[in-house]
Amino acid sequence: MADTTVDATKRLNVKKQTLDDAYAVPANFLEIDVINPITHGVGKKRYTDYEVRMRTNLPVFKVKESSVRRRYSDFEWLRNELERDIPSLPGKAWKRQMPFRGDDGIFEEDFIEDRRKGLEQFVNKIAGHPLAQNEKCLHMFLQEPVIDKNYVPGKIRNA
Repeated sequence: MADTTVDATKRLNVKKQTLDDAYAVPANFLEIDVINPITHGVGKKRYTDYEVRMRTNLPVFKVKESSVRRRYSDFEWLRNELERDIPSLPGKAWKRQMPFRGDDGIFEEDFIEDRRKGLEQFVNKIAGHPLAQNEKCLHMFLQEPVIDKNYVPGKIRNA
C-alpha cells in the first residue's frame, strides 16, 4: 500500500520550457480591446462610440481578427441578449446627462476613459466564458459591422 501512495504523490516529470516555447503563440488566446473613443454629433444628437478590436485563434471564431465600432447601447444589447449571470455594465450616468451642467457631462474625457475601461472589462469577462463563446450574439457583436437586432438567437456551430 505504501508503494501506491508514493506513486500517487510522486512529482511529475515536467519538461523544461525553452525560449521558443515561452515566446510561441499561446495554444488558445482571445484578446479584446475597447479603444479609440470618438464623440460624434452636436447637442442632443451627441454620442460616443468605441472601437472593439478582437484577435483570437479559438476555433469557435471563424474570423480571427476584427474591428468594429460600438455605442454603449450596443453593449446593453449584448448584455440583454445573454441574460445570464454576467457582469454588470458601468453605470449609465444619468446625472451627467442633465441639462445646464457646467461641464461636458458624459462627453468629458475622464468619464469616457473610465467608461471605456469598464466596457473593455465587461466584454472580456463575457467573451472569456466558454459558453458565451458559442453565442451568435457575441460573434455578431465582435465581428459584424452592423448588429442585426432581428437575428435568430442561438449557438454557433463549428463546421
